[in-house]
Amino acid sequence: MDLRHDIAPDTLGISLEPEGVEVTYADGRSVFYHGVPTRAEGSVVSGPGKDVHVLVTDPTEEEGVMVYVNDRTTDDEILESSGVGRVIVDRDDTESIFPGVEATNAGYRIEIEADPETARGRVFVFVEDELGEQSYEILGEDGEREEEED
Repeated sequence: MDLRHDIAPDTLGISLEPEGVEVTYADGRSVFYHGVPTRAEGSVVSGPGKDVHVLVTDPTEEEGVMVYVNDRTTDDEILESSGVGRVIVDRDDTESIFPGVEATNAGYRIEIEADPETARGRVFVFVEDELGEQSYEILGEDGEREEEED
């Protein structure tokens, strides 16, 4: 039986573009999540059977950490070489995946709940399968993104 394990993420380069979000992996490859993320207050719930990726930026919005939630198909070695983390959340459990960001396994759906102020950065959730992808940015309870003060 091939079990998957939690893997701690590394810091990755990111670029927030008008057309979407680019993440540069530790091995030099990159992925582009297309589209302006939909704003969501407090949490995002995936559809059944979707892949869920969570990106938390640093305050500069130039670096961040990426975690795959309940990914059971990517080999540990690939994640470790790319710098992407993984967390496995048991059914009906909740795990902290980053300060201020929690993942809950609600059966066939994953809920990501976040407080960007506690996370000290922007929180993006990418939900995808072979038919398409959606991207979200979780905002604070007031529905606004905290702006840095000069």
